Amino acid sequence: MPKTSARLLALLSLLQTRRDWSGTVLAERLDVSLRTVRRDVDRLRELGYPIAAVKGPEGGYRLAAGTELPPLLFDDDQAVALVVALQIAATSRGSGLAEDAERALTTVRQVMPSRLRHRVHALDVTAVDRPATRPADPVDGDVLLTVSAAVRAREVLRFDYGSDGAAPPRRAEPHHVVTWDGRWYLVAWDLDRGDWRTFRVDRMGLRTPNGPRFTPRAVPGGDVAGYVTGVFRGSGGGSADWPCRGTVILDLPAATVARFTREGLVEEIGSGRCRLSLGSWSWPSLAAAVARYDADIEVVGPDELAEAFAHLAGRFARTVAAGVRGRR
Repeated sequence: MPKTSARLLALLSLLQTRRDWSGTVLAERLDVSLRTVRRDVDRLRELGYPIAAVKGPEGGYRLAAGTELPPLLFDDDQAVALVVALQIAATSRGSGLAEDAERALTTVRQVMPSRLRHRVHALDVTAVDRPATRPADPVDGDVLLTVSAAVRAREVLRFDYGSDGAAPPRRAEPHHVVTWDGRWYLVAWDLDRGDWRTFRVDRMGLRTPNGPRFTPRAVPGGDVAGYVTGVFRGSGGGSADWPCRGTVILDLPAATVARFTREGLVEEIGSGRCRLSLGSWSWPSLAAAVARYDADIEVVGPDELAEAFAHLAGRFARTVAAGVRGRR
């Protein structure tokens, strides 16, 4: 049987990989008894890990959210990816999160094993601001998180907007947090004006507490991407009227995708995923533009975009086959 410390680390690593684990499966994976699993879970709880019991025929365990962040375990690839992401965020001075990312990067590097430190030591990211149609103002990370939380909780927001606070606060039902041309926006129903509005998050001064919960209304046209695109085109802030437009879901955070998207719409949907609506001159070129984000892709629509991915997959397969034959 492994030593207690090694066994606890192995148990914690398993609990982080999926939502629920039965006690029987954990005992099999760790090659210990159910009694030992229960005892080790109690030890982890004493160390501050919020492990909840799951009801069911066999019972089980779940690593739940707590009041503070406990120590976490990362495998080698996750640790390297974390350092890369933090370094990119630390050099993105317009995000409003650069200083926090720099502190987090220092913390991670201090505890990183030497074998991994050598892998990331050569990475040195230099920030080069891309030209934008409009300069992006920094967004306070706490404000962005609070607005996003209100969207998920369906709570009315009260906030000062672009003023010195002398005017009465705005009241709005928040529906979506999106990015457009490097800026963060809130799509909301303005309760005082009785109409849909888009608010720049960097201009919002939040009032507390939030207002009551609300039942979400339908965004005009039923599509937030189409609504926001229409708003900004009408105000001169839109992109070209591309003949091919599609929507996908990417397994990447909205903040990551937004840094490399100028003419598309990025919508936060939670759990480290986002919805991207983009246009191009042809369906294959649109599929190729989406594929550059290097993430798992789910096509929302239309069917032509899904067919374009299949078309490119066949083309790439033929290219690879031809290259292999040429090297023989």
